[in-house]
Amino acid sequence: MRNYKEHLISSGSTIKDALVQLDALAKDAILFVVADEDRLVGSLTDGDVRRGLLKGVSIDHVLDEIIQSNPRYIRKGERDIQKVIEYRDGNFRILPVLDKEDRVVNVINFRELRSYLPVDAVIMAGGRGQRLQPLTDSCPKPLLKVGDKAIMEHNVDRLVLYGIDDFWFSVKYLGEQIEAYFGNGKERNIKINYVWEDTPLGTIGAVSKIDNFEHEYVLVTNSDLLTNLDYEHFYLDFIKKDADFAVVTIPYHVSVPYAVLETQDSNVMSFKEKPTYVYYSNGGIYLMKKSVLEYLPKDVFFNATDLMEKLIQENRKVVSYPLVGYWLDVGKHEDFEKAQQDIQQIKF
Repeated sequence: MRNYKEHLISSGSTIKDALVQLDALAKDAILFVVADEDRLVGSLTDGDVRRGLLKGVSIDHVLDEIIQSNPRYIRKGERDIQKVIEYRDGNFRILPVLDKEDRVVNVINFRELRSYLPVDAVIMAGGRGQRLQPLTDSCPKPLLKVGDKAIMEHNVDRLVLYGIDDFWFSVKYLGEQIEAYFGNGKERNIKINYVWEDTPLGTIGAVSKIDNFEHEYVLVTNSDLLTNLDYEHFYLDFIKKDADFAVVTIPYHVSVPYAVLETQDSNVMSFKEKPTYVYYSNGGIYLMKKSVLEYLPKDVFFNATDLMEKLIQENRKVVSYPLVGYWLDVGKHEDFEKAQQDIQQIKF
């Protein structure tokens, strides 16, 4: 993935300087002109340069003479992503992302990304992975390779595909290896922070240690999952339902090979011939309003299911998002072997 700063050029540069950068960008040839602290001033394309030259402007002139002064942009943290969808569907491929002070903090390319979700992602990666011993004796489970990438890397890349660029990794067992593997995220145009668990804190307890999320929505996921979940659809469903907390659920169909009788006081009221029942299991992926995190106790072992129970007791809206797609919890050796087979066939 291209470093977004390759799309930035300083106000006051020459048109010749801009042509050199535009040529290097090839099919992604658009520049965003920035002033002090990378504040957006305008944009520049090959077409702008051609029109300037036809008007008699020299390539040694300052590029500010020919820039577009009102370029389209996306505001970081904007809750309504309809503008993102409109730009993407309207074939506006490359857009700057601005913070509250109009500074360019990223550049998104819809040839590489599917969306730009206003979400912080927390990946829980502190577990020991005992069921996968001896594979995990010297390697943390999130770094075990599935295909040509670590399990956790598949998760990170999937989230990045939907424009999530603020990450928090909760680590404990062999966490130094995870930190060395991913670093600060700069090479992926993302920001990675690390949360260290001194003692095991369950499937969501470590989130209580974070008090500086960038967005109003937080996604928490286990690190040992393989899924092709459409995160944009998940987010839009969450917003549509005005939920406080959503959990991805995995449908399981249970077929009974006999007629099932429904009785009351020994009386047969009805029966179903060989029925199939559908149950929904916890998929280990959660989306929530940042405000619900106030229910998390500080530095205490606490599972995501504990938080769900607490929210239900408090009459907060907890919803299910049944997954239509692929999902695998890589928890046991047979799961790990299945993952190696599936990765060759499942489109992620």
